[in-house]
Amino acid sequence: VGICPPVTLIAAAAEANPDFAIGAQDCHSSESGAHTGCLSTAMLKEAGASYSILGHSERRADQQESDADVKAKAESVHAAGLGAIICVGETEEERDAGQAIDIVTVQLARSFPAGASADWLTIAYEPVWAIGTGRVPETSDVAEMHAAIRAKLAELMGQGSDAVRILYGGSMNGNNAEELLAVPNVDGGLVGGASLTAAKFGPIIEAAAT
Repeated sequence: VGICPPVTLIAAAAEANPDFAIGAQDCHSSESGAHTGCLSTAMLKEAGASYSILGHSERRADQQESDADVKAKAESVHAAGLGAIICVGETEEERDAGQAIDIVTVQLARSFPAGASADWLTIAYEPVWAIGTGRVPETSDVAEMHAAIRAKLAELMGQGSDAVRILYGGSMNGNNAEELLAVPNVDGGLVGGASLTAAKFGPIIEAAAT
């Protein structure tokens, strides 16, 4: 179980919760330099983070992060000895246009870091239209997308791709977690709103443990 708190709480969370893997919500791709307000992977590691989320849809949209930006961040994370969770996902308009799989697999290919291995890389599929909305894709749609991601990983990596974890994110909660986690190629969840209280997050952890 991992938790990615706001950066101001990483050090306190790492100290107070030794049983949880503490991560960051983002990082900067440069090891050092004049980047006022940004946080390097070395700084995050020193604070107690062991991994970082990268390319979340909100950052891709609000901060105009490109696939190349995400790739550079992932490589910086790896160089610092941290793990990376790379997020990919399509908008509602892209899904309705029948482009979902193409959009997501191209995002994955362009964001994919050099030297990737299952030891430090995790992929999270987040349909943008399902994040925080309460809307969840049909399990058949989740299965189709995760299978497509698995196939693209095999193409990009070859040997070892089957060991890369693929998480599902997008309105996962205590009521649907067991069903979603039973879908082939769903190896865990990237939980947003339902992780904000123990009462809501606990049932998801229990579902993942069964």
